[in-house]
Amino acid sequence: MHLQRGMSVLELEPFIPSGADHALSKKFFAELGFQVNWQTDELCELQLGGVKLLLQNYHNKEMQDNLMMHVLVDDLDEFWTNLGESGVVDRYEAVSAREPTVFPWGREVHLIDPAGVCWHFAGNR
Repeated sequence: MHLQRGMSVLELEPFIPSGADHALSKKFFAELGFQVNWQTDELCELQLGGVKLLLQNYHNKEMQDNLMMHVLVDDLDEFWTNLGESGVVDRYEAVSAREPTVFPWGREVHLIDPAGVCWHFAGNR
């Protein structure tokens, strides 16, 4: 199936598993700067700038360990500095981050969230 001419995709809002502790994941994303637009016990919409995601109260370790998200930021070095200064990585046992690294596809910071999802923060190309 193809989009009809003149149709545009206006939004892509992925469902991201929160892992075993939905409240903890929600707190983690809030500390990263995401705002909660709305929430239920099972789902909440988080927004940072023009980017939205649906944090789902869902735990599937195999899925979470194999899920990766790509986020393009305007200044990767500033993101890395702010991440370090915030202390958010140190406050969560399962969270880790890898400093800006050059890969064949570009320069990225890898951030593992409390559920085990790997976030690839990339600098503006």
